[in-house]
Amino acid sequence: MLRGLRDVPRTAWLLAAGGFFNMVVAFTFVYFFVYLTDERGLSVAQAGLISGIGGAGMVAGNFTGGWFGDKYGHRRVLLAGSVVSGAGVLALPVLPVALLYVVPLLGQYAGGCVRAANGALLAVTVPQGGRRQAFAVMRCATNAGFTVGPPLGALLIAQASYSWLFVVDGLGTLAFAAYAWRVLPAHGAARTAADHDPGAPGVFAALRRRPTVLILLAAILVTDLVYRQQYSTLPVDLDRHGLDTGVYGWLLAINGGAILLLELPAALALRGRAPLRIIGTGLLLVGAGYGALALGTGVGTAVTMMLLLTAGEILYKTPAAAYIADQSPAHVQGRFQSLYSGVSVSGVVLAAPLGGALYTVAPGLLWPLCAVLAAVAGGVVLAAGARSPSAEKGGGPDPRPAPGSATETGSPARRPAG
Repeated sequence: MLRGLRDVPRTAWLLAAGGFFNMVVAFTFVYFFVYLTDERGLSVAQAGLISGIGGAGMVAGNFTGGWFGDKYGHRRVLLAGSVVSGAGVLALPVLPVALLYVVPLLGQYAGGCVRAANGALLAVTVPQGGRRQAFAVMRCATNAGFTVGPPLGALLIAQASYSWLFVVDGLGTLAFAAYAWRVLPAHGAARTAADHDPGAPGVFAALRRRPTVLILLAAILVTDLVYRQQYSTLPVDLDRHGLDTGVYGWLLAINGGAILLLELPAALALRGRAPLRIIGTGLLLVGAGYGALALGTGVGTAVTMMLLLTAGEILYKTPAAAYIADQSPAHVQGRFQSLYSGVSVSGVVLAAPLGGALYTVAPGLLWPLCAVLAAVAGGVVLAAGARSPSAEKGGGPDPRPAPGSATETGSPARRPAG
């Protein structure tokens, strides 16, 4: 395990440290809905609309951040997005209600761009063969930060006020931007022959030449709609069956604790295994988790569901991000990462309304349908890997490789050879 961690470049550790700090202070969105209803006195419908608009901005930022990064440099996108996001959070307590429909949208969009830039920076600074470890280190750091952040936010609200929550979050995000500016010195967005060659394949041409990437993106999109039901319809269903919020809190604790303990060791132990098989198995486990709930909602089935869901998340999320990076041509690395980032958070906007609508009209159908959708997604990914053994190597040369690299290193550390 230690040898695998030594292979992770310094840049990845620097980004992971920044990601940990950023998630520790990023507690505003956890309490934003309650702030709007309790502190601002808005109706539940108004608060839901404002929160939904912000969520849509976040997803849009994930989808587009890598496109900006490929053109202007991923480090620049990370810095600009962090500054805009931090300034937007700082402004929230003094905004009139009308601007609450606009500023969170811009701030969340900038935050989504930052997430895409983080993934792209990892992809362009870590060589193929080491990306699973690097993405696992980043996920471990950000999950650890998120574990610490919300309780600190609750303490800040109790001891001070919501206004201080926004001040700490906003200043912390700006501090993260300063940290990134300091430890990731600019090298510019390196323009190469590929950028000026009209014959160099664009992102859609590159995707058409990599059908397994398209299959994986579609599978992740479907699975994220299913996966994020744990944050919307699951607590509603637990309450309907007499299980209080304490049970739900323990389920989330099981999920967070298991990921912190097991995801990085699993990524290191499985780094030599075929990626699509690991990803497909993970998606099947997500389906099996909801299949357990389909048998009936109780403490036992709920715990079983969360254990299976967590095992599936550990298996599919890190290898999927690394696989997309390994498959991408250098000059569109950011755009590939943006596509993955976007589909991997699509459930933030879509899961609650779609799951809630189905649960309203046919509550007994939701969990079986979730199980089937995730199982089909997993089966399709496994079949794609079996049909294309070369794709299971985690990437290969572009059929028409572009010379050079159209990315920046964004790091004081040299890229390891090989």
